[in-house]
Amino acid sequence: MSLVCFGEALIDFLSDGKQPESFTKFAGGAPANVAVAAAKLGLKTSFCGMLGDDMFGHFIKQELDQNGVNTRYCRFTNVAKTALAFVSLDATGERSFSFYRPPAADLLYSVDDFDHAMFTEHSIMHVCSNSLTELNIYRTTIHGLSQAKKADAICSFDMNLRESLWPNISDIFDRIWHVITLSDLVKLSFEELEFLNEKGHPTLPIEHTIDAILKAGVTCLVVTNGGDAIRYYHADFTGDISPPETNVVDTTAAGDAFIGGMLSKIGQRCRSKLSFSEFCQTQSNIEDTITFAARAGAFAVSRYGAFVSLPSEADLL
Repeated sequence: MSLVCFGEALIDFLSDGKQPESFTKFAGGAPANVAVAAAKLGLKTSFCGMLGDDMFGHFIKQELDQNGVNTRYCRFTNVAKTALAFVSLDATGERSFSFYRPPAADLLYSVDDFDHAMFTEHSIMHVCSNSLTELNIYRTTIHGLSQAKKADAICSFDMNLRESLWPNISDIFDRIWHVITLSDLVKLSFEELEFLNEKGHPTLPIEHTIDAILKAGVTCLVVTNGGDAIRYYHADFTGDISPPETNVVDTTAAGDAFIGGMLSKIGQRCRSKLSFSEFCQTQSNIEDTITFAARAGAFAVSRYGAFVSLPSEADLL
């Protein structure tokens, strides 16, 4: 039982918050963070994506390798550089981003770059919306999810919306909804749920969008809301889990730690889409998984950086 995360890996340059300001280099990118999070929590995990054949791309691969992530499905290109993100933090640890993407290497991964053995060798495939922003990478992501579904893998989607990365805002709703229809597990922030409701059903209550997501074939929808209760939705029931209190210093990889924690538990119990559906029929299974994931997220926000802030099993004990 194993997980493959597809999409962007980039460099986060994290501000020290001082004047004059200086920045420290960290390997990051949402799917790469999730891969490391799940690997550090004991799940066999791979990362699939395009890296620049430059100092930053090779640094990312080295960091993935050192954190126990299989990089067999990584590709390198000299056509574009590895993406960069400069991250400033406010007094509460909340982030503001300045992205240097596009152009970027991760956008160049194409359908032909896939090793199709990857889809039969992994029981879960995870993506986020940053691999939907350009037409090529959107088509590649859809192809990957479609192949994973054919192999009866569990498809996981964390929206993780960064509107500034989209050259055409009008593409966002349709592309994200397309991925939702291919997904078994969907994780949204409350703000992202509001965004989908406003774009899709602006005159209807937010419950209509929740219902539409479940009717699209999603087995479990999870909605986080900062330090407030985490809501989960299943066709037969719903509920909420309160996250643990923690000292927030940097929220950079909070959501990635959370979904990585969820997938690590799901991957240990579920071998296929069918077994995931059966797993989710028991409400306590979902609640135990979210509780564990919330602990992983709380640990991550109490430390600076992305990969380096993600907990191991021993950390959560």
